[in-house]
Amino acid sequence: MALLTAMIKTLMAALLVLAALVMPAQTASFSMKRGLNLDQWTTWPGEDKWSDPQAILPYPEWRKFLNDDDLKALKSAGFDFLRMPVDPSPFLSGETLALRDGLYASVLDSVRMVNRAGLKVVVDMHLIPSGSSRKIGMGEVMEDPKTFEAYVEMVRRLARTLADEDPRQVAFEPMNEPVIDCDADGTGLWPERQQRLFAAARSSATKLTLILTGACYSNAASLAKIDPKAIPDDNIIWTFHSYEPFLLTHQGATWAGDFILYVTGLPYPLSAVPRAQLDAALDTIRARIKAEAPWARQSGLLAYLDEQVASIDTNEKLLGMMDAPFARVEAWAKANGIKPENITLGEFGMIRQEYGNPYVMPAEYRAAYVRDMIGRAEAHGFAWSVWSYGGAFGIVDSFDGEKAEPDVMDVVKSLH
Repeated sequence: MALLTAMIKTLMAALLVLAALVMPAQTASFSMKRGLNLDQWTTWPGEDKWSDPQAILPYPEWRKFLNDDDLKALKSAGFDFLRMPVDPSPFLSGETLALRDGLYASVLDSVRMVNRAGLKVVVDMHLIPSGSSRKIGMGEVMEDPKTFEAYVEMVRRLARTLADEDPRQVAFEPMNEPVIDCDADGTGLWPERQQRLFAAARSSATKLTLILTGACYSNAASLAKIDPKAIPDDNIIWTFHSYEPFLLTHQGATWAGDFILYVTGLPYPLSAVPRAQLDAALDTIRARIKAEAPWARQSGLLAYLDEQVASIDTNEKLLGMMDAPFARVEAWAKANGIKPENITLGEFGMIRQEYGNPYVMPAEYRAAYVRDMIGRAEAHGFAWSVWSYGGAFGIVDSFDGEKAEPDVMDVVKSLH
């Protein structure tokens, strides 16, 4: 009897494998091609103000500044979806207990507002680091088990809030850029945690497409470590982010480590200017490091600058660096039977101007970079969403209600 049972189980397993081989892979109910990331915060109110409805609602905060016509303009420009970052921290803060129902309802209203403008929407749970204005951020969620459990329950409830929306118009991304397993060899903590988030979201929203990712800031190499067969669901889109080369895309960013804040004035590509002009820009950066960086760090920062420049100082090297994430994700997708349309480049972009820094990246460099990244994504059949509407990386707005240069938007319009 035991032998017969074993034979039946073996036969059934073989039939399942055969079915998987002959049946076409299913496609996610949500489809997208060209997108833009909306703003997360504009005024960045401190957590001590979150109990004030006027400070926190409507939510997300872009609702205070954008109207229906602004969203319809994005549709006219050629975007078919918006990625809507939602900071989960207020949902985890004791300051918002009396307003909690209103926060969930406001996110749903925001989703419907985007849909009314003719645009699809990805609801992106977008944790940021904790800081002086808030107690809970990515670090706390990843490092404190109780906070992670609270996050899982928040994902469950927001998925329930979105569950009855049209699955062709709304998708849900349970966590943006998980900061975990950056030193892992592929056997880290993220796969189990993503399964927890997936289960919480799917148990509440049975029809919505879920957007899942790899560890360590959603980079391509981390996505390639994910075993998609561990997520038993066909209604999934996989996402990765790329800002390569970081030396050029994040110039002057004060929040991205102790090196890049000294770097401004480099063109894209480096060959866009005569060598003498590039050398002068590099000398200015070196002088800034020597004048402003801590003495003990100067030699290391100078060596790192030379190393980074050497990695992209020819067009061939630059192309190789920018192509690598796409090639890696494509190989992973093919190995796992994932269709290109079920993959999205969720974030890419080039900084326009860091907060408080007078240097403004020339618009033609930003437009050239965005054009090149869009070309790569579309050549691989991947969807994409550029970062972002306004702020430091803004392609529509810059700061204080001012408009960004039209060059990047012109690139998008040219594809329409």
